[in-house]
Amino acid sequence: MKVKVISVLEDNYMYLVIEESTRDAVAVDAAVPKRLLEIIRKEDVVLRAILTTHHHWDHARGNEELAQLFPGLRVFGADERIGALTHKVTHGQELSFGAIRVRCLFTPCHTSGHMCYFMWEDDSPDAPALFSGDTLFVGGCGQFFEGTAEQMHTNLTQILGTLPEDTIFCGHECTVRNLKFALKVEPENEMVKEKLAWARQRDDEDLPTVPSTLHEEFLYNPFLRVTEEPVQRFTGRTDPVEVLRTLRSERDNFKKPKERPNPQAMLAFDWGLFGPFLEKK
Repeated sequence: MKVKVISVLEDNYMYLVIEESTRDAVAVDAAVPKRLLEIIRKEDVVLRAILTTHHHWDHARGNEELAQLFPGLRVFGADERIGALTHKVTHGQELSFGAIRVRCLFTPCHTSGHMCYFMWEDDSPDAPALFSGDTLFVGGCGQFFEGTAEQMHTNLTQILGTLPEDTIFCGHECTVRNLKFALKVEPENEMVKEKLAWARQRDDEDLPTVPSTLHEEFLYNPFLRVTEEPVQRFTGRTDPVEVLRTLRSERDNFKKPKERPNPQAMLAFDWGLFGPFLEKK
């Protein structure tokens, strides 16, 4: 099982999971068809299915176009709002794509129909992989757009937190921002400091910080550390759900990094290309 990490849009990830013996492939969150098709051609694989974690446009907007391009393409998800949906899945349901096995894990909160996908191959030395969408990020978790702290606590502790502590592929590249907040929560946590330094270097080199592992996340992700004394001290709460609720509120209000100017836009200004549009009438 080979996983291709594909950066798209501003900070999204979509994935192409390839069964290497048959060259069949499954896409996860196919948001940008053109980019996905480039990878499919380069890898010389056949797209058999799409697994969509949730209905938001930056995760699902490519479904309709791909369904037209590949007649018979199966599109899986847990929310009727997902475009081109052909197979609605439920918690614990298992799927097979050749040797690739998938367990569907229902994690409502970011959206009411959010589904994560746990993949593995029987009798394979490769580690299993969790595609966590916008539920679990490197160093963070998703916003509670359509759910509650109670739901996210269940998601993180009972649904995802009990999986084998292996590979995690999440839906967005927000690791540096998440770890800056984690450092605010636990300023003495050496694992946070080390991971943040590493993530900043990856960011400077325009490289992804995925995948992570669940084992690592327990060491520096504050949303998985709600029973730890420093995290409880930061929130002023001891009940795990209330700790999580307060963390999410604090993270939502955490200062955003300064926007980097778009280099192409800066060049255009330097060359005077915007001049005609900026002149006063």
